Amino acid sequence: MIDGKITAEEFNAAPLLECTCHIEVITLETQAEAAVEAIRQSGSPVGFDTETRPSFVKGKTYDVSLVQLSAGNAAFLFRLKKLGGFSKALKGLLEDETVLKIGLSTKDDFRSLRKLDEHFEPRNFVELQQTVSAYGINELSLSKIYACLFGKKLSKRQRLSNWEAAELSPKQQAYAALDAIACVDIYEKLMTMTPYEET
Repeated sequence: MIDGKITAEEFNAAPLLECTCHIEVITLETQAEAAVEAIRQSGSPVGFDTETRPSFVKGKTYDVSLVQLSAGNAAFLFRLKKLGGFSKALKGLLEDETVLKIGLSTKDDFRSLRKLDEHFEPRNFVELQQTVSAYGINELSLSKIYACLFGKKLSKRQRLSNWEAAELSPKQQAYAALDAIACVDIYEKLMTMTPYEET
């Protein structure tokens, strides 16, 4: 790294992180309730991210397609359209101030989720973009932050895929799961480090 930034050469040379976690795709509210209970019981920090179907037509946008959460070595992919909207169980977890959630660029995610429920009030979130600089990292993208800390990068090939497809492909599931898991990996790594400002 140079001044807290990973060089293009270092980033390009970094191997891709592989997904080895357990993944559950959530399409029913009963599944959402069970997933949220499993997350609560884990006692782990919760990784958080969202995906939205990309639009290639000017002026056309879509609602959030997917909310992905991780706890331990498990990832839960909540397909909002199949759930009929913002799952009550999921919303309750994201608003629970006793459960620590970790995300990146969460302001955009929250804005998108409020389009589904204007009363949504997320609580107890750590925003990684506001955290990493205290540890000498001056990157803002999840993949580059991860590469700085672990020497591996996250594939972004599925980012512009159709997140409202009838079935999510294995590659889509792995991509979504890793984005949530990486948030917690980064947070837990930072918690073992001394803040840059104090050295």
